[in-house]
Amino acid sequence: FAFPDWAYKPESSPGSRQIQLWHFILELLQKEEYQGVIAWQGDYGEFVIKDPDEVARLWGIRKCKPHMNYDKLSRALRYYYNKRILHKTKGKRFTYKFNFSKVVLVNYPLLDMASSPFLLAQNHFNGGAATADCSPVTPE
Repeated sequence: FAFPDWAYKPESSPGSRQIQLWHFILELLQKEEYQGVIAWQGDYGEFVIKDPDEVARLWGIRKCKPHMNYDKLSRALRYYYNKRILHKTKGKRFTYKFNFSKVVLVNYPLLDMASSPFLLAQNHFNGGAATADCSPVTPE
């Protein structure tokens, strides 16, 4: 399963700490090595977190927050409900669904959805989704 190419933002490179959680989730979903942890399922845009603790650990590594847990991560996911970027799938544990059309409008307002509603992406990332340089920045 692939996802739209607008989901890839060049400034959110794998080593960058400047990444939103929804985008990090898309990175994990895109990589085969994380299929045992998080995977697409059901309707277009729906995914299940198979190992919530591992997803939280990976997010903590990426954001340089070693005490990250699923409780904190799920709180961050709920932030996206009001923005209509994603929502919880009722009756399915650890299952969420992206509202791709809303994510397009929020992040790429000038994209013409009529001419290219959902282009499927190839792998635009290099490297691992959970790597980050957590070294303190020192002035030169």
